[in-house]
Amino acid sequence: MMQTNENAIEHIPVTEPERQYYFIEKCKDYVRKISEELGRPLTAAVITFGCQMNARDSEKLTGILEKIGYTMIDQEEKADFVIYNTCTVRENANQRVYGRLGQLNRVKRKNPHMLIGLCGCMMQEPHVVEKLKKSYRFVDLIFGTHNIYKFAEVLATRFESERMVIDIWKDTDRIVEDLPSERKYSFKSGVNIMFGCNNFCSYCIVPYVRGRERSRNPRDIIREIENLAADGVKEVMLLGQNVNSYGKTLEEPMTFAELLREVEKIDGLERIRFMTSHPKDLSDELIEVMRTSKKICHHLHLPVQSGSTEILKKMNRRYTKEQYLELVHKIREAVPDISLTTDIIVGFPQETEEDFEETLDVVRKVRYDSAFTFIYSKRTGTPAAVMEGQVPEDVVKDRFDRLLKEVQTIASEECAKHEGTIQTALVEQVNEHDPSLVTGRLGNNLLVHFPGTKEQIGKLIDVKLLECKGFYYIGEAVEK
Repeated sequence: MMQTNENAIEHIPVTEPERQYYFIEKCKDYVRKISEELGRPLTAAVITFGCQMNARDSEKLTGILEKIGYTMIDQEEKADFVIYNTCTVRENANQRVYGRLGQLNRVKRKNPHMLIGLCGCMMQEPHVVEKLKKSYRFVDLIFGTHNIYKFAEVLATRFESERMVIDIWKDTDRIVEDLPSERKYSFKSGVNIMFGCNNFCSYCIVPYVRGRERSRNPRDIIREIENLAADGVKEVMLLGQNVNSYGKTLEEPMTFAELLREVEKIDGLERIRFMTSHPKDLSDELIEVMRTSKKICHHLHLPVQSGSTEILKKMNRRYTKEQYLELVHKIREAVPDISLTTDIIVGFPQETEEDFEETLDVVRKVRYDSAFTFIYSKRTGTPAAVMEGQVPEDVVKDRFDRLLKEVQTIASEECAKHEGTIQTALVEQVNEHDPSLVTGRLGNNLLVHFPGTKEQIGKLIDVKLLECKGFYYIGEAVEK
């Protein structure tokens, strides 16, 4: 603790984000002292599990760690401070974290100054925190999804107390802006437009761990994106559990389509993406904005989950197979070259062969460019976990294999349609397998590999698509 005398009282700000900047400075002092004792800089690693919301949270954690004085590295076993930003959508995700913690415990025994932190969705489950308190006493700090902005304050408390610090909120309506953030890419960035979810799909734990929907003030969103564009960002991904219901919690309601129109006006920004879209809330207004926009990428992730109206009802998805197909028809009429991707769950409780055939029918009619396919797994704490009629494992596996074959065949055919065309790619990196190539992402979200140099990273390049390889292209840059 900072030393005070009788005449000097430490004034800790009560407003945010000033309070967190105060604790960032306190942590900076602790890190500097430990670094001097060890005779080297302190290192940190943030390991991210799960979705793009978590990836964005990890950029915030990284920004604060760098401000405090840590040097970021990738190898968790060599870091002085390891943070696991956890996901809990599937039960086996929890087991992976416990396994990694067991390995880290051995490392920490040799490095007593090492810190281990846990945050994210898994920490919002009370039984997880109880297990950590009982069996993983070597963990130093535990915080959840609602108060991630308090990271510096939680860390300062750990430095001062030298004991496990737990700070979990059950829910919140707070959104704290303007804290440090370190983007993974200089040329593209995720931007949270809302937090939480109100949908309560019967298989999903997210509303319980991320809380209820709350939308950010549109002025704050626009200001953040303007600053990103001024800093060289070409592409933003607007993030929310269900972006289509953006604006409902604002004092002055604003639709997602209206927000997109404002984002479109930002100078320097060239590409806009968003996810995730719930089909039940996708409006005609949004389709019209996508039709007329010069910046919104022609890619839409539209999770169907099942093609059976009966199963969709049990999932609490609140649309029918027919409504979903009608929505796809409207989107395709407005934006003919739209790339559609989806999520599909196989083996939901009580799914019959007829139900599964309905899903195959949707896949054949929509012809997705790609699909994330999942075998249903019980998620403790969700209504579906206690439903009768769990589908036998061998039946689920057979259906999953059939679905995957259908999805891959169609996706390969859809991908091949673009052979010979010229498309614009945002170059993301030097190719991992061949340094003479660079890898770029097209507007339809597929990747293209083509001869190039690292100087092209972050630039929009016109590329001729020479050959489709199923889920990516081989191409060549085209001189303008």
